[in-house]
Amino acid sequence: MSLPAVLLAAGSSPSPTPSGSSTPAVPTLQDAQQSATNAASWVEQNWSTWLAIGLKVLLILVIAVVLRKVLLRAITKLIDRMNRTVESAEGTTLGGLLVNAERRRQRSQAIGSVLRSVASFVILGTAAMTVLSAFQINLAPLLASAGVAGVAIGFGARNLVTDFLSGVFMILEDQYGVGDTIDSGVASGEVVEVGLRVTKLRGASGEIWYVRNGEIKRIGNLSQGWATAGVDVTVRANEDLDKVRATLDEVAEKMAKEEPWNEVLWSPIEVLGLDSVLIDSMVVRVSAKTMPGKALTVERELRWRIKRAFDAAHIRIVGGETAVLLDEETPDRTAGVAAPAVFADSDSPQVAATAPIASPRSATAGK
Repeated sequence: MSLPAVLLAAGSSPSPTPSGSSTPAVPTLQDAQQSATNAASWVEQNWSTWLAIGLKVLLILVIAVVLRKVLLRAITKLIDRMNRTVESAEGTTLGGLLVNAERRRQRSQAIGSVLRSVASFVILGTAAMTVLSAFQINLAPLLASAGVAGVAIGFGARNLVTDFLSGVFMILEDQYGVGDTIDSGVASGEVVEVGLRVTKLRGASGEIWYVRNGEIKRIGNLSQGWATAGVDVTVRANEDLDKVRATLDEVAEKMAKEEPWNEVLWSPIEVLGLDSVLIDSMVVRVSAKTMPGKALTVERELRWRIKRAFDAAHIRIVGGETAVLLDEETPDRTAGVAAPAVFADSDSPQVAATAPIASPRSATAGK
């Protein structure tokens, strides 16, 4: 007799049970065999579907990884080529003047970071959506939820989004860079670092300003193109204008031939003429185009040279408050004031002069 028949016969025979109680059914070997058979048949029916889905997901992931790696490598090569172009431009005659290597390098790195982030987000996001669709998952509710979440995040972090987008466009348009002197409205100074969210400036006193890109409504770049140096010279109204012009022309010609001013000055120093005429003075305007960021330096040097030339030519520069000169014969009003040390002597005339005057009654009573 076989073992399954024995087990079947044993299972069919009644077993003694206590009166009024029931025992839980114990799964038999036949039930286990039936469950295994059902599982094997389900796997046999669906293994091809799962294999196809697995291969599809694997293919999607491989394509996404390869495409992302290729794009990131292409972006890196593009940024390296931009940096090599900057390095080659530095070797030219005007390379150090027109090209700021650190500025171009930071700009290229920022652009590369933005391109890498966008490429990774698009590729990985598309791959994730494709994988979910391969598992027969309905993407409509997921996309709707993501849209609602995006709107909520956009309202909550709108300043952050504004700063980021403003920084991206500022970098792409090359509005300013490291080393430029700018006026951003809220702060002004030399650009130390340009980020996607914050621009770092160093002010004239050495302070560091952190300006959010979203707060910048206008930009005045003082380091692009050229700058203008202007000096106003105020002389007396009765000065000889021809002599003043000749002296200024001599100063301008001499300064333009000396180093390093011959490289800093981008145009001859011109005497524009009278800027204003008053009752006791007149203002002569002197101007010149200079290298960007060097206007203040040229103005200081020009004032120094004009003052020395005018002193040699006996041309008096006027303006501002006039100092009051005291006459040498005017007596010193503090000469009669005794030093504080004389009051330390009780017998000194100063101490006697400060004694209180006795009243007549006090004098009579004393007698």
